[in-house]
Amino acid sequence: MPAYNAAKTIEKTFRDIPAGCVDEIILVDDCSTDETIDIARSLGITVVPHTENRGYGANQKTCYQLALQTKASIIVMLHPDYQYDARIIPLCAGFINAGICDTIIGSRIRTRKETLESGMPRYKYFANRLMTFCQNLLFGHNLGDFHSGFRVFHRSVLETIAFENNADSFVFDSQCLAQIIYCNFRIGDVPIPARYFPEASSIDFKQCIRYGLGTVWVMMQYVLQKTGICQFALFSNEKKPS
Repeated sequence: MPAYNAAKTIEKTFRDIPAGCVDEIILVDDCSTDETIDIARSLGITVVPHTENRGYGANQKTCYQLALQTKASIIVMLHPDYQYDARIIPLCAGFINAGICDTIIGSRIRTRKETLESGMPRYKYFANRLMTFCQNLLFGHNLGDFHSGFRVFHRSVLETIAFENNADSFVFDSQCLAQIIYCNFRIGDVPIPARYFPEASSIDFKQCIRYGLGTVWVMMQYVLQKTGICQFALFSNEKKPS
């Protein structure tokens, strides 16, 4: 769980995780100013705090490094803001256990009506549709939502991709998927109910613009790397030291 100021939602998120489906829950706190750490510890969650706010991508890097140290075979990335429905964790893990997929993404977009009624802002919905269409076309996939924050990985995926080389910002997510596709891992998606409410973390319009431009650059890097025109650390086997 990559966390920042999730005190109001961490317990609800935790209670939604089906009993017995995970061996350990790790929360990395990115220097929250509320009671996120205290509440998480009271729930028995393993808490690792950052001493300074390092960003969403940097938070995930710490999460994945810690998860790999546990020798877990399947690793779930779940936001503690109660936006994603944790009840589908066993279903997603089942696809990976069965050898059907290496990575599962929770798709928030099944129908336009359902997605907008859940509270997703219209500008985010249409931006998501446009970006996901372009990414499917470029990457040769047919995913419903390239920009979901709910992801499940086989450990071999995170052992292979150079996620340590990625940005510390929100574009980290787009970089990860590009790396996974570049390495020919199998990606699938499942529908996931999403909730939008004041306490759920969300990026503002300016952050969306920066994220969108960053994602376009990731797509360009992918093409340049695949065609052999340029080489990028993003797709290197050499990882930056943690």
